[in-house]
Amino acid sequence: MKKFEYLLTQHPADEFRELAFVCTNTGECEQKRIPADQLRLLAEMLNEEGQAGWELVQLSFGESGLVAFWKRELA
Repeated sequence: MKKFEYLLTQHPADEFRELAFVCTNTGECEQKRIPADQLRLLAEMLNEEGQAGWELVQLSFGESGLVAFWKRELA
């Protein structure tokens, strides 16, 4: 039986001030106005946790920033 551990990380809005996902009431989402430096910052965060063995499960965006949900399998 596989076992997992989970990690939640918070990232303030000022780190991602122009990273935006716009979603319709039908649940369709798309990226809007994302500068290259903001994409690099998000990629760095993903790669840093990925190197530590964490797999991204979901990103949740809000006015105050984002929360990343991670998981990795326990040995």
